[in-house]
This record gives sequence, C-alpha cells and structure tokens, in this order.
Amino acid sequence: MKIVVLDGYTENPGDLSWGGLESFGEVTVYDRTSYTDAPIIAERIGDAEIAVINKTPISAKTLDACPQLKLIAVLATGYNIVDCAAARERGVSVVNVPTYGTQIVGQYAVGLLMEICSHIGHHSETVKAGKWQNGEDFCYWDYPMIELYGKTAGIIGLGRIGQTTARILNAIGMKVLAFDEHPTDSGRELAEYVELDTLFTQSDVIFLHCPLFPSTEGIINSANIAKMKDGVILINNSRGQLVVEQDLTDALNSGKVAAAALDVVSSEPIRADNPLLKAKNCIITPHISWAAKEARQRIMDITVENVRAFLAGEPVNVVNP
Repeated sequence: MKIVVLDGYTENPGDLSWGGLESFGEVTVYDRTSYTDAPIIAERIGDAEIAVINKTPISAKTLDACPQLKLIAVLATGYNIVDCAAARERGVSVVNVPTYGTQIVGQYAVGLLMEICSHIGHHSETVKAGKWQNGEDFCYWDYPMIELYGKTAGIIGLGRIGQTTARILNAIGMKVLAFDEHPTDSGRELAEYVELDTLFTQSDVIFLHCPLFPSTEGIINSANIAKMKDGVILINNSRGQLVVEQDLTDALNSGKVAAAALDVVSSEPIRADNPLLKAKNCIITPHISWAAKEARQRIMDITVENVRAFLAGEPVNVVNP
C-alpha cells in the first residue's frame, strides 16, 4: 500500500507523528506541494493508492493521470479542493474530518474579540518600549477599553462552533442572538433565534460561524452593513468569502464598523492587493483558529481511522458516496 501526503506541514510541522498512517504501508510525506502545478501534483501522487491532502487541489485531470488512486483523505472538514464528482465517476472515495476543532475555533473567535476590546498585544509592546516607565501617570491606554457585559452578540450560524462561542459569551454576561436556518433545542438553550435583519440591527458584536453556501456568500455586504449599529464589531473565523472585502473596508474606514478581526480572507494566502490590509482597526491572522496541537492531533487520529475503515471495506466520513 502506497500512501502520499501532499502538503503535510500545516497539519504536522514536526510535533505530531505520521506513524498511524505508516502502519498501513509505505508513506511519502511532502511538506508542501504547489497548489497550481497540476503536473507536479500528479507526479507526486504517482502510483499511490491513497493521497492525503489539506489544501492541494485534486482535479479530474489529476485523477486521470493517477489511475491507481483509490482514496483521497482530506486533513480538514472542507473538501471543495477535490473534484468529488470526478472522483466518484472514477471509483475514488473522498473522506474528510467532519469535527475536530469545535472548542478551539470558538475559543479563538472570542479571543479575537478580546483583543479588539482591550488591545492587549499593543499595550504589552508599548510597555516593553518604555512608555509606562517613562510615563507621568500610574496607567495609560491608547485605545478605548470596551466592556462586553450587558452588550448583545449576534451569531450567524449556531452549529457546534457557534454554540461553543455562545457558551463563552453567556459566561461573560452578554445577550446572545442567533440566526440559523435550522434551529435546535441545544441552540435555544444558549441564544435567542431571530431573523437575520433583527440580528443585524440589534447586535453590538457579530460573529460569523456559518458555512459557505451560495446563500451566505457575501452576506457581509454594504446593504447589510447599513442595517447594523454604528460602531458594530465583526468577527470572522469561518470563511473569507462570507465578506465582501471592499464593502467591509469602506465601513471600517468610515467608522460604521468600529473594528473587525478576521482569521480568514477570500483568497489565501492573502493577496497584496486585499483592501483589508489597509483598513482601519482591522486585525488579520493567517487562518490559524484550528491550529492548536490538540485539534491537529484529532485531525490525525480521525484521518488514520478514515483510512483504516476504508481498507476494512467499511468506509466512514465519505463525502462523495
């Protein structure tokens, strides 16, 4: 059994083990493979029967060049980088990791909000630069401090991650509203379900935790921003394409949106011409909400089980049945 890992570095930069996969056969691990060079992708897969990928795209052309391939195991929940229909037509199963980062992604979302409210990193740097020791007052702050207690948070998408965020927000005394096309009893225990326009008009802080669907693409746009409170805060560590980035940039620069914290953008890695890079009061981190070692270990464990189940003839987490 030949297994190739095409872009293993982000999953395992050296602090995890590929031993689980190695128990199934010969494993070749590439830290990185070009996302745009299809011939190189096909060459590296070669005659392997299993390809393990994170963001390396697998097209119909690549599948045709790799006739021995039987399984594509995605080291993530999203699998849009694989032509799943073409894989199905060629008898290639595609499996993913449906749940692994619920707690850490919710934690990170609230962490982004806390950074906006207190500017902890900035003030630490000013202390180290000597501003405190040379100051005339016993304390100082360069930005307004924001207390969240009693304010209203709106969560778009109250699934597992959204509910994790809601629990934290409840604990700090925020009122939580939610919009989701599929309300649940567990969600009702944590938030008040409302219409989307109600969430926009009443929320002091808006979190995006919804999947990227045609109905949600560009949901943060100029028309919806106009419905929001002046000085609203936006947090997005779901998908970059949920936001019309020029519209958000304009709203940040005008002050309509007081601040935004984003762990995702529309094109990743971020392009130099992304307008958000020059927007006021905008925090951008490099898609790392998921990257705690504990979450990456879960990805590894579930991927190993996905391969084990496939080889046993009882595949699980198949996204192209």
